[in-house]
Amino acid sequence: MTKNIKKQTTYINRELSWIEFNKRVLAQALDERTPLLEQAKFSAIFSNNLDEFFMVRVASLKTQVEAGITKKSEDGKTPEQQLKDIRCVLTPLLKKQQTHYVKHLKSNLFKKNVQLLDYEELNSRQKLWINNYFQTAIFPVLTPLAVDPAHPFPFVSNLSLNVAAMIIDPETNQRQFARVKIPQKTMDRFISIPTEFSEIEPKPIHICIPIEQVVGFNLNMLFPGMKIEEHYFFRVTRDADLELRDIEADDLMSALEQGLQKRRIGGEVVRLEVSEKMPKIILNLLMEGMAVNAEDLYQVQGFLGLDELFSLTKINLPNLKIESHQGVTHKSLQNSQRGLLEDGSIKKEEFKSIFSIIRREDLLLHHPYDLFTTSVEEFINQAADDPMVMGIKMTLYRISKDSPIIAALIRAAENGKQVMALVELKARFDEDNNIQWAKHLEQSGVHVVYGVVGLKTHTKIALVVRKEKERLRSYFHIGTGNYNSKTSKLYTDLSLLSAQPELGQDLVELFNYLTGFSKQQSYRKLLVAPVTLRERFESLIRREIKHAKNGKNAHIKAKMNSLVDPNIINLLYEASSTGVKIDLIVRGMCCLYPGRKEISENIKVISIIGRFLEHSRIFWFANNGKPEAYLGSADWMRRNLDRRVEAVTPIHSPKLSKELEELLSLYFNDNREAWVMQSDGSFIQRQPETEIRCAQQQLIERWNKQQSKNT
Repeated sequence: MTKNIKKQTTYINRELSWIEFNKRVLAQALDERTPLLEQAKFSAIFSNNLDEFFMVRVASLKTQVEAGITKKSEDGKTPEQQLKDIRCVLTPLLKKQQTHYVKHLKSNLFKKNVQLLDYEELNSRQKLWINNYFQTAIFPVLTPLAVDPAHPFPFVSNLSLNVAAMIIDPETNQRQFARVKIPQKTMDRFISIPTEFSEIEPKPIHICIPIEQVVGFNLNMLFPGMKIEEHYFFRVTRDADLELRDIEADDLMSALEQGLQKRRIGGEVVRLEVSEKMPKIILNLLMEGMAVNAEDLYQVQGFLGLDELFSLTKINLPNLKIESHQGVTHKSLQNSQRGLLEDGSIKKEEFKSIFSIIRREDLLLHHPYDLFTTSVEEFINQAADDPMVMGIKMTLYRISKDSPIIAALIRAAENGKQVMALVELKARFDEDNNIQWAKHLEQSGVHVVYGVVGLKTHTKIALVVRKEKERLRSYFHIGTGNYNSKTSKLYTDLSLLSAQPELGQDLVELFNYLTGFSKQQSYRKLLVAPVTLRERFESLIRREIKHAKNGKNAHIKAKMNSLVDPNIINLLYEASSTGVKIDLIVRGMCCLYPGRKEISENIKVISIIGRFLEHSRIFWFANNGKPEAYLGSADWMRRNLDRRVEAVTPIHSPKLSKELEELLSLYFNDNREAWVMQSDGSFIQRQPETEIRCAQQQLIERWNKQQSKNT
């Protein structure tokens, strides 16, 4: 790489890159080809992503500014400069989102007989019904809070939606400010109104109104005898990042529980969203009462809290949604389902245990196309009940609320097996859920540990030790995704089910590292962070550089969530400059510039944003005609390579390695959901000229066709 290239010109700011990713999410909502209720969903995802971004990333930058830290980011920006850039880039996106909701989503849903009405649009019968509903179902739980010398400005909790009202006492003509919190946790954001009250024919299919408008236009009931001069809505976002010391497990759980209580309330305000028409007198009261600076104020022309558009997806109108996808059982596991044996769907002589299948061949699973329930869950369930299984060990990062995996581990412990679960308590925004599961597992006899001090355990691994012919055999699962039944239907993830002895022994030693005091520094096959993963990835890239310099076939293909690590980026630049062809699929942040002369001419980057969240990580190296493929839990980020426990496994089977290569090619050829990264860091979505090639849809069709053959 040319030595005089400045770092600023070769590294994209990670915060701005993240916003560029979220912009692609918003584009799904704005795309007319997206069904209407899916547009609502993607707009909600955009807002939900943004909430977390403010609670963590913006909060961190603000903390740095307040602490007087001027250390520059990799692209040469101070924290203060980054905050200014974030606001500058976000402002037009937020306007686009509001314009879409007000002028497109609402009107187009109206044409489909789904009415999202404002209070002023209700007819007299509808107003009477909603006012009665307010009195019986909402009014009793509300708490109006006045602000005056006897009542200090109330604390406004994180992500809460509120009504700010100006009240006049008719006797004294004195004006007073009041605040009412909207009950979001216990009530739906959109209240359904019976369709028979509509005066439109034919009758609408669905009618609803935002709950805050119902509250706002019924404030007279909360302040009897007072005159309601005006009301407006506001929403607060607070610093919600948890700072935890590296402490022992028992103390960690206690500290987390205390920290979570604080998070629910929130730290300093990092964003105040208000109705654009809010008068200055109320705005000044809010800003002064919550110590909000002008740069943290966002005036919104439209609807606050668009993350709650998620609730619209509950409307039962399949024609306004993407066709649902169920997934199928992996072709090698068709006769390995214990449920089919128990209900008589297959005969006893036809049934083959999942362990007999894994002994025979490695299995590559691709969710959600391969059902999680009939593969990973079946693996753990059969292990829990198999009398020959001696022990089960798993890492749990994000767990679904009603987890069959947890139930299987508890059952295994009750069956007398040695069961160990590493529950990562510090999985951001899942801490509370994980704490509850950890307690439940411990009470059921499962040995629970909380990981390595100073590191977050992000790896997705499960080990089953089974006694066979007077010896122990290790069966295992290594994946890119969490052991989460819910997200397995929404995220694309890859994993390996295998009984390879060397990998099995590596996992035995890795679990010993996670639960004990061993300091394992090397592994036979497994790539483990923070021990060997970075070094191995860098050596694999350097090997391709060496091949290119020697005139041999050199090619890197990789798919990941984020590409942020400066060392890896610089190595990829070096590889490109020596002639290595590099094709990358990066869903989220990508801090590398592709296609730049003398720096990255041989690097191409695309991003796939579709109905499923692309979560799988694949790393493929041509190796001069002897390709090597890997999959695992790590992105090319500093935190994954240096500050987390991660596991990436080689795929030794030529057949499975070829499958991964073909999968990458399918993604690279996508012209429907693929965005191509430009040399300036922006993205342009591919537009099909003739034949539409949507990788996710092609995979659905391929798996469905396979299912038809099997049945």
